Amino acid sequence: MTASYSPDWRGESFDGAKAALFIGDRLMVIRRDDRPDIPYPGALDFPGGGREGRETPEQTLAREMHEEVGLDMGEAALLWRRPFDSATRPGRVWFFVMRMQAGAEARIVFGDEGQGWSLMPPARFLAATDAVPSLQARLRLWMEGPDAPELL
Repeated sequence: MTASYSPDWRGESFDGAKAALFIGDRLMVIRRDDRPDIPYPGALDFPGGGREGRETPEQTLAREMHEEVGLDMGEAALLWRRPFDSATRPGRVWFFVMRMQAGAEARIVFGDEGQGWSLMPPARFLAATDAVPSLQARLRLWMEGPDAPELL
């Protein structure tokens, strides 16, 4: 990731950050815990989570990505980022699209949140009936926009 973080963040309030992380041409997805006290129990999800303290969106995502899958966000190319209204509570969240080289999955160390992880083609995630709907919509928005690479 390049040195200039969130030029459009400007210190605005936000609650969390998530990333659609491509490893090669496949998406890394996490299967959420199947607990009734969380939104979308058992659903397909992306790495990320809630903000702690005065973190920036990138700091939130970097910490969450390291905790959840052991990957260093600094090794990923930033393709897109945008704030959205949260789908589960009042507030704003940041959504990132990032890419790592194929083979980065060998460095994944799954943390203690969720049931597991997998890699899948983006079309499979977009068609899944058990994926977090707001993440499907955000990924689709990016993929249909001018910033999406043609190889997807």
